[in-house]
Amino acid sequence: MAKMKKTTGLGRGLSAILEAENYIDELPAVSRMEELDIELIIPNPKQPRTTFDDDALEELADSIATLGLIQPITVRRETDGKYIIISGERRWRASRLAGRKTIPAYVREADDKELHEMALVENIQRQDLNAMEIAISLQRLIDECGVTQETVAQRVGKKRSTIANYLRLMQLSPEVQAALKANLITMGHAKAIAGVEVEQQPQIVKKVIKKELSVRATEQLVKKLADKQAAEANTTEVADEFPEVYTKVVEQLSRLLCEDIKIKRSADGSGKIIVGFASDQEVAALADRLEQIVK
Repeated sequence: MAKMKKTTGLGRGLSAILEAENYIDELPAVSRMEELDIELIIPNPKQPRTTFDDDALEELADSIATLGLIQPITVRRETDGKYIIISGERRWRASRLAGRKTIPAYVREADDKELHEMALVENIQRQDLNAMEIAISLQRLIDECGVTQETVAQRVGKKRSTIANYLRLMQLSPEVQAALKANLITMGHAKAIAGVEVEQQPQIVKKVIKKELSVRATEQLVKKLADKQAAEANTTEVADEFPEVYTKVVEQLSRLLCEDIKIKRSADGSGKIIVGFASDQEVAALADRLEQIVK
């Protein structure tokens, strides 16, 4: 399998910045734009983005030093005369790094809920996030800001079905979520794996990563497992009301091989004997027992 391509989903760049600013523009403006003392501006303590790439900041700082800041930041005026960032913390950090004393900023009115909501929306729109990171941010927007999926879709400029697909990733097992977040699998793989029970997902994702399966191959693997489970659901496990010979077979094989022996019988009278094992070591021990029996 070729190296997994990082899934960004919602994109980045100037178009994404402008798209995020569209929602900010809905907030009432105290003034259209001001040139503010850069030292009077403080980051939002609830900003979901906690790390900033140093090299990228250096590049942006060089650009700002040469060309100036193209897109103003957006802030809220505080009662102590300072301004808290609604959006644009990266641009503010780079401007300080570039040695700027002032920075162009839109000054908006916003309560704490709107401030937090905007920070989350900007985070979703601008960062080079993978699918799992987008899902986490969308879930936070719903849980922490009390908005509906429909509102979220409007805020980030995506269809509601797209938002729902991302949010379904939150129902995956922790192992699958971790693999998706680490870009070991794509969203296509994750959607396929979601087709099996949560307790079975860790085993599936390990096989997908180890064998470097494509999305198509993963879908086939999941279908094969589903077909196997459906077939097993149509069989009946050995019980007390079955002929005594079934019980004897289980008892004898348990003594010879291992304790995990089952017989399953279909409605047509056919069936299978199942030998269970928990590890490769148990299989090796089973092989040794069989070799002794044959001798």
